[in-house]
Amino acid sequence: MSPKSIAILGLLVCGVSHAQPATLKDAFQGIFRIGAAVNQSQFDEKDARGDSIIAAQFNTISPENALKWESIHPRLDSYNFDPADHYVAFGEKNKMFIIGHCLVWHSQVPRSVFQDDKGAPLTRDALLERMHDHIRTVVGRYKGRIGGWDVVNEALNEDGTMRKSQWLNIIGDDFIAKAFQFAHEADPKAELYYNDYSLENEAKRKGAVELIKKLKAQGVPITAIGLQGHDKMDWPTAAQQADTIEAFAALGIKVNITELDVDVLPRTAPGNSADVSATSAGGSGSNPYTAGLPDAVQQALAQRYAELFKIFVKYRASITRITFWGVTDGDSWLNGFPVRGRTNYPLLFDREGKTKPAFTSVISTAKEVK
Repeated sequence: MSPKSIAILGLLVCGVSHAQPATLKDAFQGIFRIGAAVNQSQFDEKDARGDSIIAAQFNTISPENALKWESIHPRLDSYNFDPADHYVAFGEKNKMFIIGHCLVWHSQVPRSVFQDDKGAPLTRDALLERMHDHIRTVVGRYKGRIGGWDVVNEALNEDGTMRKSQWLNIIGDDFIAKAFQFAHEADPKAELYYNDYSLENEAKRKGAVELIKKLKAQGVPITAIGLQGHDKMDWPTAAQQADTIEAFAALGIKVNITELDVDVLPRTAPGNSADVSATSAGGSGSNPYTAGLPDAVQQALAQRYAELFKIFVKYRASITRITFWGVTDGDSWLNGFPVRGRTNYPLLFDREGKTKPAFTSVISTAKEVK
């Protein structure tokens, strides 16, 4: 073979290699599952770009909205199973570990759930029965098909105290234990999770640790804690992330990173809350990258993801799943939170579905293990 032919062959090989990078699910095989939250367009297979990424890259999925109370149980006397059925079928078609998100939450629940037919607050027993019916019906429908459920979502305040939700106000603080009990009865083999944000902050983490201790002491069947992972470029620190994983692993439960993304835009409010009600107006400098993400920020994002994944890999014995909240940057909820209409870049795939430098940096952390 001539030198010219060898050079051409080399270019072709490099081209193939560049076009077919290692996939996330293959890179982390045997370490932990890698997943994404999917929207209805994707699980209805109407998003060819997103669907090709999901099938190639991930081995577990979560639903953005299809299983939330207002979506699947919009009226007291009727359920809307069609989107959730499509979601579960999509996961099965792609041979994925399917997550149910979420059964009991203070948000996205119709007001009527907490009221009697005259609009007055329900009694404890009446609300418990409504919760029981909802969980028995939804979990029971997907028994043996959905592998893990976010049973209770975001029940804590930032200071670690219990959120004054309608669930707490009407039922009392045992509403969490009851929800897990009902979910376990409906599908004894399903994994059951408590899911929350900002648990990397010490006060909230302490509250969550005490909550998990209490549940375990009562014999509540909790499998794992879900750390949502709605991160910033400067929060949580590596030490905060490591300390948080260690704290929950020490309780004898597994850890999941359930809604991972990294917000690259300027803060518009103090703190690190991912409460969906914590919106803000923004200002003239709050949306600086409408024409694209500068290379310096791309590289910083890649370094940030590498920092986080090095910690996840270090604690791989305690972590079973990492799920990104969205597939491409264009899908991300952070384009509308906490300020509507911003252009954010928090994930591993850009708006065209191409891998970003952060993708390569994440893959590289898996190679360190193998």
